[in-house]
Order: sequence, then structure tokens, then C-alpha cells
Amino acid sequence: MSSRRTTAIAGSLVATSFSAVMIFSSAASADDQGPGSSKGGKVIDEAPAGVKLITELPEKISVDNSSQKTGITATVKNEGTKDSGKIQLLVVGFDGLTVKNVEGCSAIDRTNLPEGSNSGFACPLDNLPAGESKSYAVDATFDVRKEGKICLPVQTGDGKKTYWQQGPVPFGTTNPSPDAPATPLLLGTDNKPVAPGPDELPKTGPGRDVLPLGAAGAALLAAGAAGLWWSQLRRPRRSPRS
Repeated sequence: MSSRRTTAIAGSLVATSFSAVMIFSSAASADDQGPGSSKGGKVIDEAPAGVKLITELPEKISVDNSSQKTGITATVKNEGTKDSGKIQLLVVGFDGLTVKNVEGCSAIDRTNLPEGSNSGFACPLDNLPAGESKSYAVDATFDVRKEGKICLPVQTGDGKKTYWQQGPVPFGTTNPSPDAPATPLLLGTDNKPVAPGPDELPKTGPGRDVLPLGAAGAALLAAGAAGLWWSQLRRPRRSPRS
């Protein structure tokens, strides 16, 4: 074999390997999540005058099909003209989306999670100045064989009022790719399971989003996404802070 042909083959193999690495890295990256969106969010309790709190989630995420791992950026913003005072952001997972960790936040005890959720974290903030925002890195898993939702309530520091709530809003895809290294999911899209288990039935109708939360709670339905009134009976216990 000539040295010219050997060099050409070697170059082709290097290019192929490099392309495969680039494809996998791009598909599994949690950084390319697009712009933030408040889709599925609404005001629950009226905030103090001059305070306007909202949350944002990425328009798209990517789930590693082998590990089911994904990364999500959860952001709380104060778009008002006055500081917020003590508040807390909750990050709660439902169905196929399980929140594993939120940087700088504490896990909510399972007994204090709302009915229907599988995981949650509480992120206390002493104050969010007017015009500023705070973002949190969320580590999660997503079982693409199921639907998956996330919920971001913003409450008073003691959990007695919920100023804003985004969700439970779904991430999903209508075009699953089980053989790809990763599955891209879009915010506000009901997931079409890749391969439902033999004992699983598809969930249909608005009733699937109604969350009974006890006598002190009520299910709210607005803008096509189910609302969640976080009752005092189920508010997370806050650990003493130093």
C-alpha cells in the first residue's frame, strides 16, 4: 500500500472519529438550552406593591438516552421596582422527570411533597433586588418512556403564600429517537413515550394534571397547564440557617 493511500485512510478515520465525538457532545450538552421561557406560569397570590416575581425554564433540554441524565437551568426574576424580601424557589419533579439535585438548595422531605410529585428542592433567598435574577443548576433524570413535568413555585420565606408558579409544565418530544445518543425535549410539549411498558397506559385528558393536595389545597387549571396551590400542610420544612 502506498504511503499516499495510507495517509488518506488515516486522515479519513481521524475525521470520522472527530465527527462522532462532536455529534455526541452536541447532543448531550446541557448548555445549549435556548432562551428562557415563563410558559405555563401564572400569579397565584398577590405580591407586595412593586414586587413582580416570575420564573423561567429553558425552551429545550437534552436527555442522555443511556444514563437518562439531563441538566436544566431554573431562574427566578424580580421584574418589579422594589426588593422582594425573603422568598424561596421550589423545584419539583413529576412523572418521568425526577429532580436529583439543585445547586445550593435543600431536598424537600417526601412527606412534604405535593401529591403526584416524586422529588423537590427548596432554594431560600434572603432577598432578590429589583431588576435582578438568580439561576440554579438543576440535575435531573428523565425517563423518556414516560411523560415528565417540572414545577417552579415562588413563595414567601415561610411558605404561606405563593406569588408565582410555573407548571407543572411538561418537557417532551413528539418524535422520539431511541437509537440516538440523546433525546431533545421541548418545554410545553407532552412527551410521546419511546416505548411504553406493558403495564403502562397512555395518559389523556386534562384530568391527569389535577393534583389533590388536601383540604387546604386546590387544583387550578389555566393556560392549558395545571396549577398547584401549595398548602401550608405540604410546605417544605426549612432547615435552620447559620
